Order: sequence, then C-alpha cells, then structure tokens
Amino acid sequence: MKKSIIIPALDLIDGNVVRLHQGDYAKQTTYSDNPIEQFARYLAQGAEQLHLVDLTGAKDPAKRQTTLISNIIEATRCKIQVGGGIRSEQDVADLLAVGANRVVIGSTAVKDRAMVKGWFEKYGAEKFVLALDVNINASGQKIIAISGWQEASGVSLEALIEEYQTVGLQHVLCTDISKDGTLAGSNVSLYREICAKYPEIQFQSSGGIGSLTDIEALKGTGVAGVIVGRALLEGKFNVAEAIECWQNG
Repeated sequence: MKKSIIIPALDLIDGNVVRLHQGDYAKQTTYSDNPIEQFARYLAQGAEQLHLVDLTGAKDPAKRQTTLISNIIEATRCKIQVGGGIRSEQDVADLLAVGANRVVIGSTAVKDRAMVKGWFEKYGAEKFVLALDVNINASGQKIIAISGWQEASGVSLEALIEEYQTVGLQHVLCTDISKDGTLAGSNVSLYREICAKYPEIQFQSSGGIGSLTDIEALKGTGVAGVIVGRALLEGKFNVAEAIECWQNG
C-alpha cells in the first residue's frame, strides 16, 4: 500500500499567510505574517512535504514571490511543492532553481497542453503536480474549472489525466470546488473512484478537511497525500494529530 502523507498548505499574498474564500481575492483572511515560522511549526510536528501557493504571483506573474519562496525553502530544508499561476517555462525553471521539489500547474495544463507536456519531457514528470479543480454536474461528469474557477474548461478530469499519462504523469492534486475552504469534509467517493481507475497515479486530496474525522474518512480511498490548509491555521487539530489519525485505527 502506498504510504500516504499529510501535506500542510499555506497560501501567500505579499508575504502573509492568508486564505481566500472560494478563490475570491476580496474575501481574504490573514493568519500570519511569518510563513517560515508557520511551516517550521508544521515540520516540528512531523510534516514531510509542504504545499505552497503564491497567490500574488497567480494574480500578477510579474510579482512572483520567488525570493520569499527561496527563503522559505532554505530556512525549512523541507520538500515544498509550489504553485500559483504557473504560465511559462521560466516560472518552472525559477521554482526548481530555488529548490521546489515539485511545481504545481493548474489552468495552464488545461489551456496549453502541448507546452506543459513539453515541460514534463524536459524536466521529468516527477517534478510536476497537475492541480485539477473540478465541478461535478448532476450527471456525475467531472469538468475541470480554470482561471481561478472563473470558467469551465469543457474538459473532463479523466480526459486530461489520460492525455498526460502519455508523458508519464505521476502526481495529481484534485479538488472538488464545492468543498474547498468549507471545512465540511472531502468528496470521499470522488477520490475512491479516481484512485481505483488510475492506480499508478499518486492523487492528493484537497479541500474540505475540517476535522480529524474528515481525514479518517479518506483512509482506504487510495489517496497518496491529504492537503490540509485552513483547519490547521484555525487550530481544529495539529499536524501531529492528523498524522497519528492517518497512521492509526
């Protein structure tokens, strides 16, 4: 059985740790002005992989927080996967150069598939995570949303995964948009279904984790990682408790 891990996540705007409600920049909660300290706390509690989203860079690529990201990676000496509006090969090269262990690609992976597949071939498929946010319609189709959820791509989750399998896709972070930031639990059946369909891919669940019960519910789905953001920041539980919940029982 694949070892699954708890992956604490931080979203950064102008160096501050924040959360956006359902992706809306106008609905921002600021939790901390010290991401290095926050990540260090998670590591001290046993985290092995961290997830970082550069929301400033996602909004304006000219304002990428690459120096800050570099400082965080240097200070924490930990594996950090980084995303946030990755649109060009330069973005990828810069993040890998400062030590990101994986680059997380969202909308660009849907909009410009030939280019992104080229990156997989050049840098190695293990260096990338496709972040696929889905809206599930009444008939159960999983349609990927792009541009910070502002538009539907018309592309199904399965079609995109299968296209990227041709270049060795390994990591997929999948979010059911209706659950994100709600602390109301994950879409367990979604993860069970896609992990069974694509057993060779390491899926990371994202969105909706509000309690240890929600983590417990993902056991046995086959996910390789559970991303937890807001619940940790709000003290619903800590990383050590989450890891213990995952490993025991």
